[in-house]
Amino acid sequence: MALHVESVGDGPPLVLLHGWGMHGGLWGSLPARLATRHRVHVVDLPGHGHSTDPIAHELAGMVDAIATGLPAQDAPLAVLGWSLGAMIAMQWAVQSPDRVSRVVLTGATPRFVRGPDWLHGMDETSLLRFGDELVIAYRLTLQRFLSLQLAGSEHARTTLAAMRHALFARGDPPQEALRAGLAILRTTDLRPFVGCIHQPCLVIAGDRDTLTPPGASRWLGEHLPHATLRVIPGAAHVPFLSHPEVFAATVASFLDAS
Repeated sequence: MALHVESVGDGPPLVLLHGWGMHGGLWGSLPARLATRHRVHVVDLPGHGHSTDPIAHELAGMVDAIATGLPAQDAPLAVLGWSLGAMIAMQWAVQSPDRVSRVVLTGATPRFVRGPDWLHGMDETSLLRFGDELVIAYRLTLQRFLSLQLAGSEHARTTLAAMRHALFARGDPPQEALRAGLAILRTTDLRPFVGCIHQPCLVIAGDRDTLTPPGASRWLGEHLPHATLRVIPGAAHVPFLSHPEVFAATVASFLDAS
């Protein structure tokens, strides 16, 4: 598989993993901000953006594809994951504790779907409806998904405009990749495994996030063995775009800590 990676900067390696249906171009100014002190690898997830097939259908496969596509000498490395990318980051930390040194999670949850013992998630029926609508009008469906990510956020209008402009800049994502990603979001439950993540972790939440509610981030902050929780007031699911300065400063401070 050809994994598309754009690298910038010098210093300790840092990998950025985006969310479902997106690509590495959605990070905005964050790579440049972090590249002043790190070698930042911006990844297009398998089947997304410029990364070609085969498409991974489970988190472990995503991790294997990404790890294989990065320079072998980049170890240990830090991983910053957003939304689906945060799930991949947690899985990677469990699978490869010797390669992953630090983890940053934003828009994160161990379980995306709400359940009787998990109230910090999205209704499964709504998620299944996304899958059905992808077949009929996937561009409109993805654009609606962007709106959900910014619901209630400060600066929502300008942030949404920037995301919509960039969304299809790397072509139309294959529907198979979108369906596979939704299946991962619908079926994954990492709660039994977060106690195995012994790397230092930073969890950044927006206090207005309706897609992965702040309660999910608080749970991670309490159950990850070495976690720090930071909540950005006024932010929703995409704090690195709505509040870029404070987000980048928070990440840089964590990564530079001894």
